[in-house]
Amino acid sequence: MPSPTRGLCAAILAIALCANSAPPTPADQYGDLFIAVQEQRIFGDGKTFVDAAPRTAPVEIMRRFHAEAPKTNAELRRFVLEHFTVPGVNDKAKASLREHVRGLWPQLTRDDATSPRIENSSLIRVPHPYVVPGGRFRESYYWDSYFTMLGLKADGHADLLESMLDNFTDIVERFGHIPNGTRTYYLSRSQPPFFALMLDLSEQKDPAIRTRRLAALRREHAYWMAGETCVRETKQPCERVVPMPDGSVLNRYWDDRDRPRDESFAEDRETAALAPTRPAEKIYRDLRAGAESGWDFSSRWLADPQNLSTIRTTTIVPVDLNALLWVMETRIADGCRQVADTRCRIEFTRRADQRKASVDRHLWVSRESRYADWSLTDRKPTSVVSSATLFPLFVGMASFAQGKAVARTTRDKLVAPGGLRTTRLRTGQQWDAPNGWAPLQWVGIDGLERYGQKDLAHDIAKRWIRTVDVTYRENGKMLEKYDVEEKRPGGGGEYPLQDGFGWTNGVTSAILDRMPELDPR
Repeated sequence: MPSPTRGLCAAILAIALCANSAPPTPADQYGDLFIAVQEQRIFGDGKTFVDAAPRTAPVEIMRRFHAEAPKTNAELRRFVLEHFTVPGVNDKAKASLREHVRGLWPQLTRDDATSPRIENSSLIRVPHPYVVPGGRFRESYYWDSYFTMLGLKADGHADLLESMLDNFTDIVERFGHIPNGTRTYYLSRSQPPFFALMLDLSEQKDPAIRTRRLAALRREHAYWMAGETCVRETKQPCERVVPMPDGSVLNRYWDDRDRPRDESFAEDRETAALAPTRPAEKIYRDLRAGAESGWDFSSRWLADPQNLSTIRTTTIVPVDLNALLWVMETRIADGCRQVADTRCRIEFTRRADQRKASVDRHLWVSRESRYADWSLTDRKPTSVVSSATLFPLFVGMASFAQGKAVARTTRDKLVAPGGLRTTRLRTGQQWDAPNGWAPLQWVGIDGLERYGQKDLAHDIAKRWIRTVDVTYRENGKMLEKYDVEEKRPGGGGEYPLQDGFGWTNGVTSAILDRMPELDPR
């Protein structure tokens, strides 16, 4: 027996056929989609949807509607806002996504040389202009800046990219490393070390500047390896260096202080109070190390994924960190080759080879087709499946067979409707499901393309751009993170959702520059 909805659709079609000389109405074109939107009162005024403008051909919208089959009112509303410009709802964003990002760069650019000096402020002033993420993030951040630079390069701001590199070089010369951000309270830690990859984006030819930057890169490497002699002598972890079972050394995240973070003082004390049997200093150090990881916070660092007070970051050997240090070592070796420093070239080639061998031996889980973090406590890989598995592909460290295997895992476990999942666990932490983050999308897209997985890379990029665009069309903002399961603003974490947003802008421009066919304008 036919359903009432199907009967109504048939009646609508019959009317359309009888009036074939007139243009089709929304009811004619959208059939069961039209009925669902109107009967479920997705918009308060029935005239709203019928005045909406489709953003692609109606037949394509209907194909996607039947394929996605949105079940709830919220899912249906998001579908409509993704595929239609709805008057009074998502028509506030007049500029295209790419145009909007280009307009944001001047708003996010800061210049300490021309801003009023506030004595005794926590800000670490730098000599050249730079881009901030936005929102509560009012200073330069380390790993954010790499993904911002991708967009600056794509949007024709090579001068600003170079000035940011000059700032980071200056910071290394002053402090011996690049801190989490340009605030005094960030100096006790760094962030994922992207400086070597930032240098890959530069087109600087001046030998003096290149030599200075190479020296800064070597000094940054020395910062990360400062505990190496201690590890060799004691066979115990020291600072950011850890011994592996075969005698090789890898790295972990760490912080030089073991007190609550200045910027999250009350939150850290509350977390420590939840675990009275653990030394508070240990918890503070692990929270700070989690902040150094950039993944603050994630089930990657938790003994109990649902309990932040079980954080154990300093007992984890992260695959992404060691992939980034491998690329740092290869770039130093290459830089030393270019200046005919044979001794340096041999040393850093050896270091890179040894690191890759150790990663393959300890962090590659062949039976699960993934790279994993390593638990120093359990002396084995952790069970958390995360997008960090893609970092060895991103830096070119994986073999072709490993790249193909990781692509399978990514396709089967990490691809969500709106992009790449961070992890598969829902914990309430912002670096877990259902959130997706711009930097991880780029790492995945670029890494998969490098290993010949172009279709999968394109699919992830397409899903992510749709997520960013539908949210932009609805509220006119670029956000720090997104819920890639529901294709909406993300949640969780220690602070409200931020807009701006440097690395989302950068990755959006970089994707659309590489894949212009995905531009949703």
